[in-house]
Amino acid sequence: MSLFDDFEAQNTEKAKPLAARLRPQRLDEFVGQQHFIGPGKLLRKLMQADRLGSVLFFGPPGTGKTTLARILARETKRDFAQLSAVLHGVKELREILQQARDTLAATGHGTLLFIDEIHRFNRAQQDSLLDDVENGVVSLIGATTSNPFFAVNGALVSRSQLFQFESLSREDIETVVRRALTDSVRGLGSQRLTLTDEAIDFLSQVSDGDARKTLSILESAAIASGQTGVTLSREDLRAAAGNRAFQYDATGDEHYDCASALIKSIRGSDVDAGIYWLARMLEGGEDVRFLCRRLVILASEDVGNADPQALVMAVACSAACEQIGLPECQLTLSQTVAYLACAPKSNAATTAIGQARRDVREQRVQPVPRHLRDAHYKSAEKIGSGVGYQYSHDEADGVAAQDYLGVDRTYYQPVDRGFERELKARLEEIRKKLSGKSREG
Repeated sequence: MSLFDDFEAQNTEKAKPLAARLRPQRLDEFVGQQHFIGPGKLLRKLMQADRLGSVLFFGPPGTGKTTLARILARETKRDFAQLSAVLHGVKELREILQQARDTLAATGHGTLLFIDEIHRFNRAQQDSLLDDVENGVVSLIGATTSNPFFAVNGALVSRSQLFQFESLSREDIETVVRRALTDSVRGLGSQRLTLTDEAIDFLSQVSDGDARKTLSILESAAIASGQTGVTLSREDLRAAAGNRAFQYDATGDEHYDCASALIKSIRGSDVDAGIYWLARMLEGGEDVRFLCRRLVILASEDVGNADPQALVMAVACSAACEQIGLPECQLTLSQTVAYLACAPKSNAATTAIGQARRDVREQRVQPVPRHLRDAHYKSAEKIGSGVGYQYSHDEADGVAAQDYLGVDRTYYQPVDRGFERELKARLEEIRKKLSGKSREG
């Protein structure tokens, strides 16, 4: 390398943002994901045995997927090739695979192929990788922020080891920050900056466990201070962070995971968690009609007759949201979530219809008893339809003691909560009367 080449390389390195300059180069520098890269864990064992094969990394952005792939290539002494499924297509993929075959044949040296956003490749593109992966021509590492069981070709998933990346913890974020503040070559060490504990807590919260976002905010705060030897406060970092933006894919994993958290929080009667997940989905641009549908379903599925007003509330919420839209309908949604979360819960109706439909599918189909059959046509009586039917309103209590099913089945079992407590007491009397008639028959 000439003097000019060295000078140009230094200038290029200086131009990189802090997150790029501090990208870990060795495994002992890597922060987080110790559940699979720590001592004795699976990925470390695969690396040490040089048996990577096909690997899929999935998880939030900024958690080290690309960085770890580069480190693994270096640690296993493989050539590193990188593609983005967003930017590259079959032509580039074929060129890299051919180069990997040539390199392996000529030198015995393997190639680690890293494909970012691999779920963006179509089925044919993903299938084109299988032969070279199975024959050991390349060690494939595919990275995605989506759930691979939904986003990646099943054939590729079945041939791959899956490793789920987690957002960095508060301790991980602190490690990243301390390294940035003390590294004088690649980091901010020459500025002799320090951070308060409150500032580190804020960084951990606002960055959502994303190392890249953490370092971007820290670098902006350092530039804004324009001084050396100062302590950056929570307020300094808040100003550097600006208006917070967070990832929310209204058609992907985030959509389904947040919806699941919303429903489970309401079902669990945690009103504050329910309102938080509602807010998270609204801030992410979730379809209000989807939220309304889920609340209507929940009102029957999880509240049921413990509070029949819950369904009325949810349906009214849906109509109101359709009429007024955002931002005002967030008030209606919040009111409804709060009501449903605080309402007594029963899945008795849900369980009842599930059991009954299973009987319809799996048991002998029950014929309609003759006395319940339609008798609104001429000559119905001649074939016994409607004969012997007892009109319930003729009874003092409104219950006619007759057989309505033909077999002994109990599906609806009210719980001892809310309005179902009253239904339960009344149902016991009704069933006692009906079962007495059945025994007489």
